Amino acid sequence: MDNELIKDADASKPLSAGKKKRKWPFVLGGIFLLLLILYIVLVYFLVSAALVPSFMEKLDAFSEVTDKGISEQQHTDDIEKNHDITLDETSEWLEHVSYQKYKIMSEDGYELIAMQFDPYSETDTSSEDSHNWVLILHGYTGSKEEMYPFAMEYCKRGYHALVPDLRCQGESDGDFIGMGYTDSKDCLLWIDGILRLDKDARIVVHGQSMGAATALIMTGDESLQSNVKAVVADSSYTDAYEMFRAKIGDWFSLPAFPLVDSARLMLMLRGGYDLDDASAVEAVKRSHTPTLFIHGDKDRMIDPDMSRELYAAESCPDKELFMVPGAGHAQPQEKDPKGYYDTVFGFLEKYMG
Repeated sequence: MDNELIKDADASKPLSAGKKKRKWPFVLGGIFLLLLILYIVLVYFLVSAALVPSFMEKLDAFSEVTDKGISEQQHTDDIEKNHDITLDETSEWLEHVSYQKYKIMSEDGYELIAMQFDPYSETDTSSEDSHNWVLILHGYTGSKEEMYPFAMEYCKRGYHALVPDLRCQGESDGDFIGMGYTDSKDCLLWIDGILRLDKDARIVVHGQSMGAATALIMTGDESLQSNVKAVVADSSYTDAYEMFRAKIGDWFSLPAFPLVDSARLMLMLRGGYDLDDASAVEAVKRSHTPTLFIHGDKDRMIDPDMSRELYAAESCPDKELFMVPGAGHAQPQEKDPKGYYDTVFGFLEKYMG
């Protein structure tokens, strides 16, 4: 039988060279992966620029944050005058006071440094055997030297003063600024150090800004030694997470969401702690320590309402709130030196024996 050609009914359909491979999913996937990598790099950069001083200095982020902080302060004639007077008095005091440098090792292996000053008064030497001590804590990207004026005021009133560089700042080692959380653990070790020097020590912890948050976080720690009789918290934030959410735009011109949440996760991986743990407002809900809260009502770095919130959350009934009119961030003692120290020592008199 002869083969017969039969016309295919579908022969009129357009011819095709075959199915084209769909490349667009791979292109989109590559773009997504690239954007993800860039985002991770940005978050890594953000954590380093905010919490690693050596990295901050390389990028000039340290000076930029410092300059912005200074620009947000109040620059009135009385504040500038009081600031200069205090520096002159402190320089003269340092020439006469007895001091000693101490170091300890943190629980995670960092060497921490502090200066200890003895009571000193030109007119009264009877306080040299005092058992009153103060642990004085500086703020974010600060150093112990900034707090020497506070040490002077305490030492003139018969206190021994211990002034540390918090981890990763000043002379103290560290990989990341602790924002109050790791610092609170370190400061419990400094309290132990004081008690080795004086087993009968009565201790007040006086912190400013991040140092104030550190002091407050300590009060919520069940291992806080009973020798700590009171806390002075000057210009504290409620918690580090909220503080960074409020300031990231000012410091780095970046949106808070989702960067702060991503930075929190990055910090957990790199720094070993959670920004949520650096919460003074949660700590004071567990506190049994008498606490004086101080804040300048013109503070543009840390909202004065944060101290009001902390005061309201403080569970210890022995608490006071002192708002200083006209003072910017960490400036209450320069705006009203007499009112500041009268309030501080009037409060402490009730608890320090």
